[in-house]
Amino acid sequence: MVCPLDWGIGHATRIVPIINILIDKNFEVVIASDKRPLAFLKTEFPDLQFVKFEGYNITYPEKGSMVGKMFFLLPKIIFKIFSEHKKLKKIIRKHQIDIVFSDNRYGLWNKKIPCIFMTHQIMIKMPRNFKFLEKFLYKINKLIIKKYDECWIPDNQSSPNLSGDLSHKFPPSEKSFFIGSLSRFNDQSTKKTKDKKTDILALISGPEPQRSIFEEKILSQLKNLKLKSVVVQGMPGNENPDNRDENVKVYSHLNSKKLSEYILNSKLIICRPGYSSIMDLAALNKKAIFVPTPGQTEQEYLAKYFHEQKIFYSVKQKDLDIRKAIENSKNFSGLSIINDYSLLKERIEYWKMN
Repeated sequence: MVCPLDWGIGHATRIVPIINILIDKNFEVVIASDKRPLAFLKTEFPDLQFVKFEGYNITYPEKGSMVGKMFFLLPKIIFKIFSEHKKLKKIIRKHQIDIVFSDNRYGLWNKKIPCIFMTHQIMIKMPRNFKFLEKFLYKINKLIIKKYDECWIPDNQSSPNLSGDLSHKFPPSEKSFFIGSLSRFNDQSTKKTKDKKTDILALISGPEPQRSIFEEKILSQLKNLKLKSVVVQGMPGNENPDNRDENVKVYSHLNSKKLSEYILNSKLIICRPGYSSIMDLAALNKKAIFVPTPGQTEQEYLAKYFHEQKIFYSVKQKDLDIRKAIENSKNFSGLSIINDYSLLKERIEYWKMN
């Protein structure tokens, strides 16, 4: 059973190569998910078996830090973790599950069968006034992860790496394995085409209400720029374009093949610095402008991390001026990482044999 976290669809997109390798290794895969991640994975793997597995249903505040809201939501999150732990036992019995793969779902461990946890956040970034809590939260996180048989970290152990402090500041547990960067975009047959040359590709993602706020800001600015633009709303369910403007084409969702073509054939990407998006950009060697979700400390850290290295330009959502951002991003290099998945295949082969 494979189950991703439900905060946006990034956790669902990055498990695509894992599912593909499991299928190649003759595993019978059951996908457990809900809402947008479930809709996305059904489009990618229509022939697999699916189990509706309710997520944490966390929303982001319109203003202020997510950390503050998380503090008040902590009882709900803890309840959800215990609830999913109990529900997992029933799913294991009903579907005869032999091994569980959890992408950042903290309650999916079981004493009777192997359970694997994947995360790029061994430590959790805190706002400036709460930095003193980072080491304490790291220790709590480590204790929970120890309940699993293994922890997979989707990054390189050495430089260059994509997660910075998130996976490298503090030592992971002895049962942790760096498996390299993951991306659903690894089809070498995807080529650049002349007929889809786009100036700006905006990828809208993340939990509400910030997803919609970001989309509105992007669309309002693009319609005033004479640039050939494509906006993907990150809402699986419809791939028909909305040509609301002569220069702006809007898609609710694109499957991985179509999206990779648009990314490759776009001069510049505007998106959130979600970790899955960063891995996708590196896999396709594309330049981007990052607009972190306000109050989301992980994205704010990653935006700053890559900005300081002159790899990806970043700007706060409230300060976003697309015309200026395009000009400022010209001196940023982008990043290229080739994924061979040898480390990932090694871990999957190990569990197949055991």
